[in-house]
Amino acid sequence: MSDQRPNPEGGSARPYDALLLLSFGGPEGPDDVVPFLENVTRGRGIPRERLKEVGQHYFGFGGVSPINAQNRELLDALRKDFAEHGLDLPVYWGNRNWGPYLNDVMREMAADGRRRIAVLATSAYASYSGCRQYRENLADALALLEAEGFDLPRVDKLRHYFNHPGFVGPMTDGVLASLDSLPEDVRDGARLVFTTHSIPTAAADTSGPVEDHTGGGAGGAYVKQHLDVAEVIAAEVAAVTGVDRPWELVYQSRSGAPHIPWLEPDICDRLEELHEAGTAAVVMVPIGFVSDHMEVLYDLDTEATAKAAELDLPIRRSATVGADPRFAAAVRELVLERAALERGEPVERCWVGALGASHDLCAVGCCPAREARPAAAGADSPYA
Repeated sequence: MSDQRPNPEGGSARPYDALLLLSFGGPEGPDDVVPFLENVTRGRGIPRERLKEVGQHYFGFGGVSPINAQNRELLDALRKDFAEHGLDLPVYWGNRNWGPYLNDVMREMAADGRRRIAVLATSAYASYSGCRQYRENLADALALLEAEGFDLPRVDKLRHYFNHPGFVGPMTDGVLASLDSLPEDVRDGARLVFTTHSIPTAAADTSGPVEDHTGGGAGGAYVKQHLDVAEVIAAEVAAVTGVDRPWELVYQSRSGAPHIPWLEPDICDRLEELHEAGTAAVVMVPIGFVSDHMEVLYDLDTEATAKAAELDLPIRRSATVGADPRFAAAVRELVLERAALERGEPVERCWVGALGASHDLCAVGCCPAREARPAAAGADSPYA
């Protein structure tokens, strides 16, 4: 484990002249819901009527996903942290599937003369949808800029931060707060159920670098990274509370065709099994999510919580990291770390757990796409 901070006060971001916060995006009103879902599912041939059905999750919250508001809060936290620590680095924000669109923001950055851009994706783990797809979107944006005659900036995606102490620490505190809110008579018997987005087992098995690829639904780097974080949090919670609680990793938000294998068990199915086994209480820990966006609000706070109420199973959902100042500080540290590495300087990386700091440059074959597409910010990038 290493938690030594690289240049915590001040420090140079050179060669970077901007940070891009790259996220998924979400609708901000009822009229946005179906067009947003059309963006998300473009090329899959899903009928509009089916998208309207899926959109009921959003309509139940006024057609507004909280993710954009939460990204604005994170932007404010990043700018505040950078200013307080003397890091003169402008921060931009672009989304894959809704405004502000990545293409527009990349055009703005190029027009502003940004030549070297560090990119933070709001996805902490290795997977096609959580890493390479963002890199594909960056390549698409660069291709558009090239066609429009702009001088192309270089983009570098910051490493996966799933095991950075600034990401893990706030989640650990969230678990402790959730345990404290449980009735005292069930608190010590509570089980920690860590949750993340289910993905197809084929995609999970090929997540991360080639050496991490597995078969038979073992889950590759995606599952290994989540288990590592869960173990760290569970151990810290045990150390603080004096209770060594059982824990496990489950999945949520499956959206694929029924005949395609996805990672299991599903959170609601598992709650039924735990109730039948006599579990006293459950704390759901959404380690797979940076903020409380729709998958957290609907799949956990609505569906899973309703299932627990039906079972009369005491349940709590712990907080995501969101705009916690410790996460903003972690992003600054990641920028300074990568900048020092690009300058050829030695740097101490920050990480907790057993896996060590993640790679800086995605290798050829890392999180491969279903169909080959150009991806920026990797060893196979056409935009060096």
